[in-house]
Amino acid sequence: MIVSTAAIVVIGNEVLSAKVTDENGPFLASELRALGVELRRIETVPDEIPLIVDALKRCLGAAQWVFTSGGIGPTHDDVTIAAVAQAFDREIVADEKTLALLRARHGDKLNPALRRLAEIPRGATLTWDPGPGPSYPVLSLENVVILPGVPSLLREGFLRLRDRFRAQPFYARAVFLSLGEGAIAEHLDAAVARYPTVAIGSYPRFDEADYRVKVTFDGRAEADVTAAAALFCARLPAGAVLRQE
Repeated sequence: MIVSTAAIVVIGNEVLSAKVTDENGPFLASELRALGVELRRIETVPDEIPLIVDALKRCLGAAQWVFTSGGIGPTHDDVTIAAVAQAFDREIVADEKTLALLRARHGDKLNPALRRLAEIPRGATLTWDPGPGPSYPVLSLENVVILPGVPSLLREGFLRLRDRFRAQPFYARAVFLSLGEGAIAEHLDAAVARYPTVAIGSYPRFDEADYRVKVTFDGRAEADVTAAAALFCARLPAGAVLRQE
């Protein structure tokens, strides 16, 4: 199985101004994790071509796959296509299949704004919904996948491509404790030193939760994840472990 990495660029003034709460970053992060893809970063940028290009180049340098969310459509602030084209030094062209569908759908009402929906960077790949109903294509250019900002459309588009990104899976264990972080730090250090390929995280709670700290163990080797969690738990005093998942 392939080990792969990803980055997400969330595009939209509405997210940065808190007019809209981003749903797409968390959805993609969860889906990619389930596929075994390691997410390296999430960046949120406004609807400005230079800043989108800057984010794309930075993310392309950090990850194998880059997913963009938002900024594709017929209005003045939909500039993601132009930004991706600029990042790859490609011209923007009209996709004839998309244009034909727009003509069939809108007829005499197909104005210049709606025609923008057919614009793609030259060389982009279009993936269509295999179903019989109305569809829009998901665009990808090399290792950048361009997804819409509307959450329902982004989810449908990503699921259309989902299996393309499947890689070596992650294995995870979680331990819930009655102790605070100060009492477990040396035991965490011991587990980290013994199993360096296992990512170990410690997450305290200060509310009415039924535990004080959640410790997670993640890795691609199931045996190491299990052994790291076992070593950590074995070092703790009796009654410290409330439950494991």
